[in-house]
Formats: sequence, C-alpha cells, structure tokens
Amino acid sequence: MAIEDGITEEKVAFLHKDDKLELQPSNSRRKGGLRTMPFIFVNESFEKVASYGLLPNMIFYLMNEYHVEAASGSIILSLWSAASNTMAIFGAFLSDSYLGRFRVIALGTCSSLLDNPDNFQQGMTLLWMTSMFTWMKPSAHPQFGQGCESATSLQFLVLYTSFALISIGAGCVRPCSIAFGADQVNNRENPNNERVLDSFFQWYYASTGLATVIALTLVVYIQDQFGWRIGFGVPASLMVLSLIAFLLGSPLYVHVPPEKNLFLGLIQVPVAAFQKRKINLSVPEAVEHYFNGSDSNIRIPIDKLRCLNKACYIVDGERELNPDGSAKDPWSLSTVEQVESLKAILRLMPLWSTGIMMLVVVTNTFTTLQAKIMDRHITSGFEIPAGSFSVLSVVIITIWIAFYDRVVVPLLAKYCGMPLGPDPRIRMALGLLLSCIAMIIAGVVESIRRKMAIDNGMEDQPNAVFGMSAMWLAPQLVLVGFAEGTNSVAQMQFYYAHLSKSMYSLAMAMFTLGMAVANLVGGLLIDLVDVFSSAGGKESWLSTNLDKGHLDYYYFLLAFLGFINFLYFLICCRVYDSSEGSVSRRLNDAKKEDSGCTPLPST
Repeated sequence: MAIEDGITEEKVAFLHKDDKLELQPSNSRRKGGLRTMPFIFVNESFEKVASYGLLPNMIFYLMNEYHVEAASGSIILSLWSAASNTMAIFGAFLSDSYLGRFRVIALGTCSSLLDNPDNFQQGMTLLWMTSMFTWMKPSAHPQFGQGCESATSLQFLVLYTSFALISIGAGCVRPCSIAFGADQVNNRENPNNERVLDSFFQWYYASTGLATVIALTLVVYIQDQFGWRIGFGVPASLMVLSLIAFLLGSPLYVHVPPEKNLFLGLIQVPVAAFQKRKINLSVPEAVEHYFNGSDSNIRIPIDKLRCLNKACYIVDGERELNPDGSAKDPWSLSTVEQVESLKAILRLMPLWSTGIMMLVVVTNTFTTLQAKIMDRHITSGFEIPAGSFSVLSVVIITIWIAFYDRVVVPLLAKYCGMPLGPDPRIRMALGLLLSCIAMIIAGVVESIRRKMAIDNGMEDQPNAVFGMSAMWLAPQLVLVGFAEGTNSVAQMQFYYAHLSKSMYSLAMAMFTLGMAVANLVGGLLIDLVDVFSSAGGKESWLSTNLDKGHLDYYYFLLAFLGFINFLYFLICCRVYDSSEGSVSRRLNDAKKEDSGCTPLPST
C-alpha cells in the first residue's frame, strides 16, 4: 500500500497464537498498524458520546420546552436521525472519490465542507443556545411550568439549524471512520489478514458501544441533574477533544488515495446502458468487444443483470475511444469494472433492505416515555434517568460482540472448522427473529403496565409515577441489544466481503443509509398509526398520555411487520447467488490477480 509523501510502508507480521493477536515487528511499519487505533477510536467514540448523549432526553426537551406532542416529537427525532444517516452517503462520496477518508473525517468533525473549523461547534453551540436564551423557545406557564404558547417558525428554524449542522458532521465521520481504521490494519500480504480485519470490526463496534453507554448514562445524568444548559455544553466540549485526538495521530496514518469519481462512475453506468438499449448483445463475447479502460481488472462482464453490459460494450471504437484508449464520453461508455461494481451493489440491495425493519425497532423512542412514568429507583436515594434505560441494549451489544469474538469464534474455528464464525446471513436472520420476539414482549409488558395504571386510577394523570418497576422494560431492551449486535455486525462484514476495496466506505455507508431509511420508515409508521388510530375522534394509540393510548398495539404491529420482513429475508437469501460466478468474487479475484495478494473473504 502506497504512502503519501513518498514514504515507503514497511510490513508488520501478525501472529495468531492461542486465539490472541500479537503484533511483532517485521521491518516495523512506519505508518498504520494497531498503534493508530487509539486516535481513531477516541475520535469516533467522542463523536458518539456527543451525538448520542443528545438523543435520549431530546424527546422531553421537545415536549417540555417546545410543547410538541409525543408522536410529533418522535417524528422530528426520526427525521433528524434520518438526515444524519443520509449524510453518510455524501461523506462516503467525498472520501472515496475526491478528498480521501482522513480529510473527510477531519472536516466532518468540524462539521463544515467549506473548511470552516468552527461549524461543528456552531451546531452544538446553537443547540446549547436554545437552552440559554429565552427568546429561542416558547415561554412556559409561570405557575405550572407547562407551555402556554406554541413555538414560532423562527424558534423552530434555530432548533432545526442546529440539528442540521450536527447531522453534517455525523454524516461525514461515521461512514469513513471504520473504513479509515480498516485501512490502517489491512495488510493483504499477512496470512492472518482476514482474522485481523474481523477482530477490528468486532472491537470497533464494541468501542462505539462503550461510548454509547457513557452517553446514555453520564451525559443523560448530567442533563437530568444539572439542566439543559450544562447538559448541552458537555457534548460540545467533547467534540473539541474528538478533533484534537484525531489530528494528533495524523503523522502515523496510512492514507489510501481516493478513486476518482467512483460514485459518478456508478451513476454513469445506467445512463450509458440506456443510451445503448437497442444494441443486440447476441454477438460472440470477446474481450475486444468491451471497454476495460486503463485500470479495469475484469475483462468481460457476467450475464447477470445483462442489460447493464451494454454500458461497457464498444459499438464503434473510432467514434467512442480516444487515441490513448480512453473513453471520449464516459456517459456513453463505462468500463467493465464499473458495470460489475454497480451489479455488486444492486445484488446486495434486497438483503440490505431486510435490515430496515429491525432498525425501526432499535430506534424506537417510546421506551423512554414508558420509563418516565414507572418506578426507576435503585435505592431510595438514587433514581435511574429515563433516558438511560436504553443503555441496557448497548451494554448487551458490547458484551455480546466481545464474547462472540473472543470465545464463540475461536471455539467454532477449533471444533467446527469455521474460522470466521457462521455465515453472516445466519446471524442476520437470528437478529431479525430476536427483534420480533422483543416487540412481542414489549407489547405484553405495556399491556400490563397500562392495566395497572388504570386500575390505580392514574388514567387522567399522564405524568404520575406509580409502583411498577421500570426494570420490566429490561427483557425487551436486552433482546433488542442481542438483535442489533448480531444483525448489524453481520451486515457490515457481509458488505465488506462483497464489494471491492475502493468501495469500502460505500459498504459502511450502506449500513448507515439503512438506518436513515429506517428512521424515515419509523417516522412514517408513527404518523400513519397516529392518524388512523385517532380517526373518528378516538384516542390515538400513540397518545402523549400513554394510559389513554395503546402503545402495546403499536408494539404488536411492529412484531407482525418484523415477522413479514423475516419471511422476505428468507426469500432474498434464496435468490441471492454466491456461486463462483458472483460479481463480488470476480471483483476480489481481479484484485488478487492485480496485486498478488489474498482477496477479501467471501461468505
């Protein structure tokens, strides 16, 4: 792997002994390697603590300070999360095609694509300012502390602007950070490279899980105990530390140069194929009939998604090619590798879409509202903040990933001949089933809670706390943690194994885009349920007063939709073809032939 500034990268030998990775210098690499991980993990972790520390209590901030209903607040938060995750595609586009991962992560931490290093802090600071200045939010009733007027358009504009600035930064950091970390440890000449990468993915996810635990406990506790002013100031300070930590490691990083116009090249393929839609491809297929370009490693496209093959088919060489062999118009002639790369993405999309419904379950915000009106005392003097209950899911994710990587995988490798564990699709399926079971349990628990509240005469006291312990919410949160930890890691590994190296950031962005779509689907589902369940003047299932609503029905609906999604997943697995002629295998084999290195694992 080439290093910028003409510095030669030296090799590191990784030895795998007793299921432990040991780093031994073999002409010790001057850049990259495990020593860069602390800087990358700290950057990503602080970003997670800052952004995730804002989310749990934000529903209360919107309801209490901006006087929105529970359903409307959930929709706003879903749209905010969707914007943050959608920006991941833009961040991946910049990193893979133009700026490189290091620059995009640095700019994303600053939250400005115009190289203004103050903008991220402006995003956090603007949100902090809404808690500091009274004119930025509606006034509250002086006696009851309840809102007596709605927020103005200007007040909402300030709030949404702060959300947008934070989303820009998160969208640039998240899809690039994991791929940038993989660049540092990905040594294709190392025979244990697959195991090193696999462990990196597991521990990366575990480290972000630990950061989320801190966000959902310490930051949420500060917000509950010291108010919004200090509670919003802490995340802003953490982002300053995040930027400093990442930049401190810059002399040690491996910088993989971006592939010029990678995303644009993928967009050009369907355009070129449409322009040549009338071409007959029944002629004998030979290498000279297809455009390979100067850096294409795949000579002839495969028959699957054959309609796209027209994009790289040369009709008239004199008219379509320059004297040096390059394409005169890339919008009418693509390379074979561009065509095959797009095919790889398209073939992954059905399986990708199956993770959306599970992520709708994961991003559910109503558990926080349930915890708020349940007994959260651990001792007589200590009460768990309602926003901290979702930490149970994150703790389970962190523990399970570490246990799976250090215990389960070595046992499977030793006794079952499975060095990388079960096929990712098996783990994805297990995660989907667990999410369905979690929602069934959630519906049962909410039915019990609601009945007890009504029996105790609290139906007209929406903010009253009664004796049912909030720990009843633990089983569903634990299962959600297992579901996400099992499905999400498997998704990332599956994408990474089935796309070429130049598309690693895109592979991670696909997972983040799934979260964005899940946020949109979740927001739309909440809106539809709220509208249809309140038709005819009835109380909405998702009423702000949970005792008058039917949140249990909503959970049962999620469980039903999740089961339908599981059946859809089985169909997608049946259709998906991972034979030797698959696009992903041909991409990896081409890389192997070109570099003389071992290809990425293909499940």
